[in-house]
Amino acid sequence: MTEELSELLKVRRQKLDEIRAKGIDPFPYRFDKDQTAAGVLKEFAKLGEGEESKQKVTIAGRIMTKRGHGKASFAHLQDETGRVQIYAKQDLIGQDKYEIYRKLDMGDIIGVTGHVFRTKTKEITLRVEDFQILCKSLHPLPEKWHGLTDKELRYRERYVDLMVNPEVKEVFVKRSRIISLIRRTLENKGFLEVDTPILNMLQGGAAAKPFESYHDALDMPLFMRIAPELYLKRLVVGGFEKVFEIGRVFRNEGISYKHNPEFTIIEIYEAYADYNDVMKLTEELITAAAKEVLGTLKIEYKGEKIDLTPPWKRLSLVEALKQAGIDIGGKNEKEIRKIAKLKGIEGYEEIGIGKIINVLYDKFVEANLRQPTFIIDHPIETSPLAKKHRDKTGQVERFELIIAGMELANAFSELNDPVDQRQRFAKQAELKAAGDQEAESMDEDFLRALEYGMPPTGGLGVGIDRLVMLLTDQPSIRDVLLFPHMKPLAQAQPKAEEMGVLDQEPASKPRAS
Repeated sequence: MTEELSELLKVRRQKLDEIRAKGIDPFPYRFDKDQTAAGVLKEFAKLGEGEESKQKVTIAGRIMTKRGHGKASFAHLQDETGRVQIYAKQDLIGQDKYEIYRKLDMGDIIGVTGHVFRTKTKEITLRVEDFQILCKSLHPLPEKWHGLTDKELRYRERYVDLMVNPEVKEVFVKRSRIISLIRRTLENKGFLEVDTPILNMLQGGAAAKPFESYHDALDMPLFMRIAPELYLKRLVVGGFEKVFEIGRVFRNEGISYKHNPEFTIIEIYEAYADYNDVMKLTEELITAAAKEVLGTLKIEYKGEKIDLTPPWKRLSLVEALKQAGIDIGGKNEKEIRKIAKLKGIEGYEEIGIGKIINVLYDKFVEANLRQPTFIIDHPIETSPLAKKHRDKTGQVERFELIIAGMELANAFSELNDPVDQRQRFAKQAELKAAGDQEAESMDEDFLRALEYGMPPTGGLGVGIDRLVMLLTDQPSIRDVLLFPHMKPLAQAQPKAEEMGVLDQEPASKPRAS
């Protein structure tokens, strides 16, 4: 099969040489078109059988099917908006031009001019009266009727995946609409979009292992940001009362169906608000996105019915554990460690109580939360940037939003007491010194900013990729990332059998005429 692919590549290059030998540039600089595939189908939808448009149209696109022989043939052109059939005939474009047309392959990009008519099989079709080669494709497309079925290969060659699987492209169109809607909603509420540094001198803003780099000119190590939080809070100190940022963050951690080393997050900060206000904002942003993209709040994710109708359930972390049969309410440290031992928590003797509680929650609760649920009031030990709970000792005003067993959002009543924050950072420094690579750094500049005074603030982070997974019913984060991170292929070239390569459609494929 590999030899067959090599032969197909040679044939295409031979055709390229033949086209050039005729004085034709197979890679011209530009092309004027006045219509799209979808536009043609819409504008001429009322044409009757055999009826032809009065005006000519010019479109451009990639040849996705090509069939016929002799002096006439059909093909389908695909552009950004969809596909439309074209019909080429030697009597109309001339023998010399038709010979060039016959050399065209599936995957070639051409521009076509002609009148539109409806065939006997009632398909809107553009009759080719002139055409121009815009790009000669030198690699065969996968089989049109099977597409790319090998998911690993689809992720690696997303450009091919987008060509042959229209439903994949629609996912990324929806992704763009979701982000645009969130941005528009926030701007309408008076929020200002900002950009903060991606290269940071210190790691901070979240509990995660960072990627490390080095700046030669400054002769200093730098970290890829794990969150924009601390810079956005500096802006609140500086007088920006409503700010948000949409951008990439980087975490040197494992890869799974819901984890990628770089992902998109939106972080939002509002002065004079707390985590209760932020819960309402979270509901509003996500329900608005669902209505925009799906037109409903009753959605389906991996076969499961999810109702996004607010208000969403609010449940304390302690109560959530209790409902799972793990009662830590009123328990002392020794008793909680005993529970952790019975539940098989690794390292229960060494890790802190807050981490034990979080591990119990992660292991026995989160995946079972299917309908939208705010898990509120987390341990202070695992939330060094959140404000102490006004009523509950040892806890902070923090929530995580869980839908379909996935954490979609994390939010705090933000800690604005610089003395308390310094103490929390000092504790994190101890953990870092003991080998905890996810612990926060002692950020003196951020502490200095807090000492100037930050108003009461509510902060929110939403994982855009997971939200898109939910609203487009995609099982893996790699399905909503255009170019997910993957290990390199063992071989430079993918196997031909993986590509499912075929240069022509099979004879059994129904003809469009």
